[in-house]
Amino acid sequence: CEDCGKSLVGECKLHGPLIRAKDRVIPSRARLTLPHYLTLRVLELRAGNQQILGVFAKKVIQKRTQFGPYVGQLSTKLTRYDESRLVLQVLKDGGKYFLDTPNEDCGNWMMFVRLARNQEEQTLVAYQHCGEVYFTTVKPIEPHTELKVWYAADYAKFMEASAVFIKEESDICPLPPVAKEPVDPWICSSCRSTFATFALLESHQCIHKDRV
Repeated sequence: CEDCGKSLVGECKLHGPLIRAKDRVIPSRARLTLPHYLTLRVLELRAGNQQILGVFAKKVIQKRTQFGPYVGQLSTKLTRYDESRLVLQVLKDGGKYFLDTPNEDCGNWMMFVRLARNQEEQTLVAYQHCGEVYFTTVKPIEPHTELKVWYAADYAKFMEASAVFIKEESDICPLPPVAKEPVDPWICSSCRSTFATFALLESHQCIHKDRV
């Protein structure tokens, strides 16, 4: 104790315990890689304080938007299995390997995306390209909608799984209009102009790049 100048085992009876300062909690690698227009939500809390998370859109995400590659450790077997997530494998040097994510510091945010139970709720398709796995949107994703994924047809054969086919837009019966919550605009960091979609913002930013 610096106040009474004594070396003590445990707390000082005269001056009491030390004030303990805790280190700041650092988010995992997977959570830090989450794009700014996506958010994680806790959907369920299981035994042992295990959180079941889902990835949700904060803004409109356009169809044909590609995410990836999926980050994981190449392994001949899975060390962590979650029935709500896709099992992913890749072909490397003639061998078939799992993309294993034993913890949140071994992967990126894509490890939180849950699998689609049917084609109506599927928003992403998973496929292999050049030894990597990517997710691409199969339809526009509205704000507050969860991102859910299933295998592409060819990748489903590779994974020996059934394929889920998304209907063409012309085959989908139009639904009555539903009142939507106001969507925050996309803002250009260079000139502060606002745009309704991310695609329009990207197109606008090309102008700034050309000027440079």
